[in-house]
Amino acid sequence: MDFSERIRRVEPSATLAISNLAAELEADGADVVDLSVGEPDFPTPENVVEAGQQAMDAGHTGYTSSNGIRELREAIAEKLRGDGLDYGADEVIVTPGAKQALYETFQTLVDDGDEVVLLDPAWVSYEAMAKLAGGELNRVDLAPHDFQLEPGLDDLAAAVSDETDLLVVNSPSNPTGAVYSDAALEGVRDLAVDHDVTVVSDEIYQRITYGREPTSLGTFDGMAERTVTINGFSKAYSMTGWRLGYLAGPEDLIAEAGKLHSHSVSCATNFVQRAGVEALEHTEAAVDEMVEAFGERREFLLDRLGEEGVDAPEPDGAFYLMMPVTEDDQQWCEAALESAHVATVPGSAFGAPGYARISYANSTERIGEAVDRLVDADLL
Repeated sequence: MDFSERIRRVEPSATLAISNLAAELEADGADVVDLSVGEPDFPTPENVVEAGQQAMDAGHTGYTSSNGIRELREAIAEKLRGDGLDYGADEVIVTPGAKQALYETFQTLVDDGDEVVLLDPAWVSYEAMAKLAGGELNRVDLAPHDFQLEPGLDDLAAAVSDETDLLVVNSPSNPTGAVYSDAALEGVRDLAVDHDVTVVSDEIYQRITYGREPTSLGTFDGMAERTVTINGFSKAYSMTGWRLGYLAGPEDLIAEAGKLHSHSVSCATNFVQRAGVEALEHTEAAVDEMVEAFGERREFLLDRLGEEGVDAPEPDGAFYLMMPVTEDDQQWCEAALESAHVATVPGSAFGAPGYARISYANSTERIGEAVDRLVDADLL
């Protein structure tokens, strides 16, 4: 069987590969502390589950309009206006997960040979999506700057040019947890305007921060017409399996991306969209409770690593920490899984060799046990 060149350009997701290996060990009876997964360990809020069930009982199980039910798009537009973004309901496409929103955006904006700039460490699927669209990658390494963008703006300025077609910004960041300052984002704005670059602002972790409020990139002068804002429900509302996300952008982008959307997924699931309305309108307390727990776990993990002499950059958002390990981070992560039964993700998968990504979407007890195991295995 002959396979397309575009599918040969990409590798399977490294994060899912680790999760699959951990699942195999667990199936064989091993007790694995999984610190690799990018999924909140909290249940979906009860009111959201009930809204989904009620929607099914009411018969909302058929197709919807391709871009999403009007009620959800209006609720999303209202949420975005609260963030300072002037989007209307007709400038939103509701998708089966934020990943699909990103995929549709890349496919709509990137042609063969187009330059896509990534800020490393970068979520693993950006590279794959760029390559599937035929793009050429130009990567900017933020590791020397403790993963912060503001000290790395000179490096970004050297990478962005009139030949750049798309820049991807993810704040709060997966895998680093970095929240970029307004000064850094103003620097991004200046580069994007000067070189007429479209920017993807992936804000999926926007609600999960610790003492630093992220600013939406599209709110800066000159960015509304050149920014695609991506967000979703998986992280903030612990709705990973529901698969619900969205993209918001200028009307011409929505018209073009809507073609791909209608010919691929048709629409997001009807009753899930109605649960999404409930999540946006009546779930603040549950979100706050979850974020508070993540904050406590972050402090616990930083303290435990500090006791072992590990100096890791402090994350300001999301639920990840990049921990420095050996130069061969792939080998270190394999040893951690095989010897200590602790699952992590190699930093090289994100463009940050010498690190391992730790997810603290787990209880403090299990996080502490993971550190103990790594110490006992002489890996810390």
